[in-house]
Amino acid sequence: MTDLPDAVSSRLEPLERTLETLETPSVLIDADIADANLRRWQERCDKAGMANRPHIKTHRSVAWALRQVELGANGITVQTVGEAEIMADAGIKDLFLTTMTFGPAKLARLGEVAKRADVAVVADSREAVDAVAGAARSAGAKIKVLVECETGAGRCGLAHPDEIAGLATYIASQDGLTFGGLMTYPAAGKRLQGEQLLQGAIAACKAAGLDVPTVSSGGSPDMWLDDGLAPVTEYRAGTYIYNDRSLMIRGTATAEQCAMTVLATVVSRPTPERAIIDAGSKALTSDLLGLNGYGMLQEHPEAVIYQLNEEHGLVDVSKCATPPQVGDRVHILPNHTCVVSNLFDRMFIVSNGKLVGALPVDARGKSN
Repeated sequence: MTDLPDAVSSRLEPLERTLETLETPSVLIDADIADANLRRWQERCDKAGMANRPHIKTHRSVAWALRQVELGANGITVQTVGEAEIMADAGIKDLFLTTMTFGPAKLARLGEVAKRADVAVVADSREAVDAVAGAARSAGAKIKVLVECETGAGRCGLAHPDEIAGLATYIASQDGLTFGGLMTYPAAGKRLQGEQLLQGAIAACKAAGLDVPTVSSGGSPDMWLDDGLAPVTEYRAGTYIYNDRSLMIRGTATAEQCAMTVLATVVSRPTPERAIIDAGSKALTSDLLGLNGYGMLQEHPEAVIYQLNEEHGLVDVSKCATPPQVGDRVHILPNHTCVVSNLFDRMFIVSNGKLVGALPVDARGKSN
C-alpha cells in the first residue's frame, strides 16, 4: 500500500515530529497492516456470503469505521449508546448495539440516535424489550430488536428455543419495534456446539410465524474457522483490525499482522535482572488473557513484563541475551488491543515506516 485510505488521511492531525522524537508512551498504528487486515477479513466475509458488521470498540475511531463501511461492511457494531452517538454523528447509518440499555436518560439518548440512524439492539427479557419499546415510542422512531441467545459462553441470553421464540413474538407485538432476528456471542472454540441451539431457535421462530432475517455471531479467536457458521448471516469481529498478542498466541493472526504497538522508553535498570519502562497500567491493559506478562517487548521477546504500576512497567530481563539499557525505546505488543485504544486520546499513524500523523480516538471514554 502506497497511499493511506482517504477516510484515514482526511482525518489525520499533522505532526512536527518523527518516530525518533515522539514522546513515550505512545500508541503506534501501522496503517498499512491495519488496512490489509480490514481488506482480508472483508474478502473472507464476501466469499462466505456473510455480512461483515465490525465491532468499533477495538479502534473507537470514526476514520477506521468509515473505512470498514467503504470496504463493504453492512454496518457497524457498537457496545454503548455513547459509541453509537459518535458514529451516528459521523454519518454512519446502520448501528447494532450489542448490550442492553436501561435507565430513562440513556434510553432517551438511544431514541434520539434511532431518529437519525437505523438502530438495532438486543434483549433477553421482556423488561429489556419494554425499555427499548418505550424509548422508540417516545422518540417517534423504529428500533430493531434481536433476541440474545446463550450458546455456551455463560453470558447474557436465552438458551431454550421456545423461550427465544416467545420473546421474539413479544418483540414483534410491540409498537415501535421490529423483530430483527437472533444474536449470540459463543465461547471461543465452542461455536459448533451453539449451532444446534440456533437452528432450533430459528425453527421455533418460524413455527410461530416469524421470519428470522438475521443471525448474528461474533468473536475474533474463531473468525477464520467455518465450524458452526451454517445458520450465521452476519459476523461481528473487532480486534482483527489491529490484532494483538492474545490472537497471535492463539494462531488467529501472525506477528506481521499486528498493527498496534505501544512505544515506551526504558527509564531505569535498578538491578541486572530488572528494567523499568514508562508504560504502566495507564498505557497497557492489565488483561492477562491467560498469557505470561502484560505484553511482549518486540525487541526483547525473552523479557517478561511481570507487574504494572500506574506509570511504570516492571520487566524481568534476566533471560535476555542483550538486555535493554536506560534510554532504549521498545515496542510493546499489547495483550488486548481494545482496552489500550480506550487509554489514549490519539493514535500515531505509521505508513511505509514513517510517522505520518495522528488520529483522534473519537469514542474514547464513551462507556455509557
